[in-house]
Amino acid sequence: MSTHPEPLSYRAAGVDIDAGNEVVERIKPLVKRTFRPEVMAGLGGFGALFELGGRYREPVLVSGTDGVGTKLKLAQMLGRHDSIGIDLVGMCVNDVLVQGAEPLFFLDYFATGKLDVATTVAVIGGIARGCELAGCALIGGETAEMPDMYPPGEYDLAGFTVGAVEKSALIDGSQIEAGDVIVGIASSGAHSNGYSLIRKIVARAGNPWDLDLGGVSLADALLAPTTLYVKPILTLLKQLPVRGMAHITGGGLKENIIRVVPAALGIALDGSAWKRPALFDWLQREGNVAREEMLRTFNCGIGYTLILRRDQAGHAIDVLEGLGLPAWTIGVVEAARGDERVHIA
Repeated sequence: MSTHPEPLSYRAAGVDIDAGNEVVERIKPLVKRTFRPEVMAGLGGFGALFELGGRYREPVLVSGTDGVGTKLKLAQMLGRHDSIGIDLVGMCVNDVLVQGAEPLFFLDYFATGKLDVATTVAVIGGIARGCELAGCALIGGETAEMPDMYPPGEYDLAGFTVGAVEKSALIDGSQIEAGDVIVGIASSGAHSNGYSLIRKIVARAGNPWDLDLGGVSLADALLAPTTLYVKPILTLLKQLPVRGMAHITGGGLKENIIRVVPAALGIALDGSAWKRPALFDWLQREGNVAREEMLRTFNCGIGYTLILRRDQAGHAIDVLEGLGLPAWTIGVVEAARGDERVHIA
């Protein structure tokens, strides 16, 4: 009797190289649509090449990386994978935008236990769409199939972007003064933050995915992709000098705006200055969530903020609304009141 063990292969161990190659072939046209003139090579190289060229006199590179948190759980639970990639791009490019940088290129990391070609292509297709909307090139990434690392049907995402800004145009908040106005720009929903709490609230309510929230189902409201603010804000920056910006992510309105305000100053927000989407009213009511907890967990309808001179706020709002982004004056910068620098009426 032979004592030789049965021959093994990578496929038998759970990794299907052919499926990975099929994913690459199917995403090539999606990725190509994101390319900018500065991209020097297509998919397949060990490193992605991007030529900065002579566009900047003193370029400052601004980088950011992020994921989409447990919003992935909802996408996987509902079997809807086509927009979660937009969230991934948004979480990264909106962050580098805060300092005035134009996102130049993006790389993604997709990891799963068993590669499903259709799901993977849908996810990466969403990433490519997000890059198109943000004007940055999807120049590379990694698709990793790792048996036993993830339960069946689950995957994880991470992204990385690099942007550039002229050194003289860098926005760092240092020019912010008392009396400046805070303009809030509408979010599309919860974006990609607070979903661990959201999932608990939804589960306790019995997973009412078809619940009507002002003409939108709960499922659609929760999976609405993160708003990409890049192109409208870059357009605005060519017309107005903005002193500070904040992307409202984890920490909500309570903790993000103050990050860009000089230490001697505080902010006062008017919580009635904008119409809060029905999703947040439902979450607060169904979860019996305290107002303070709402404000430090969710964006509550404001996904991005600007700080600028009072006499420029109206112009900024007009420009943003002309570009399809509802915006409101939601607060002011003031002298700090002791240790508490954020006040929300």
